[in-house]
Amino acid sequence: MIVLEQFLARVVEQIVNPIILLLVAGAFVTFLWGVYEFIKDAGDAKARETGKRAIYWGLIGLVVMFGAYGIINVALRTFNIDQRVAPLTIPR
Repeated sequence: MIVLEQFLARVVEQIVNPIILLLVAGAFVTFLWGVYEFIKDAGDAKARETGKRAIYWGLIGLVVMFGAYGIINVALRTFNIDQRVAPLTIPR
């Protein structure tokens, strides 16, 4: 059971967390791009609508990614899996 816990902790630490961080960065950039478009084209209603849509989807992405991060941490704590584990060792 210890090996499985170490493996799951490693997967979360080495794969899942960086992917979530990358997606959060993408959502944040989308949000900032929407704000830029909204302000830049303040006189054009259609361009403002495009900016609003980017802001909306950027916020949705941020909420989903932070929610996923929270759910993963709740699951890890529920099953007492510590993300900061010693190097993976396989018993012989």
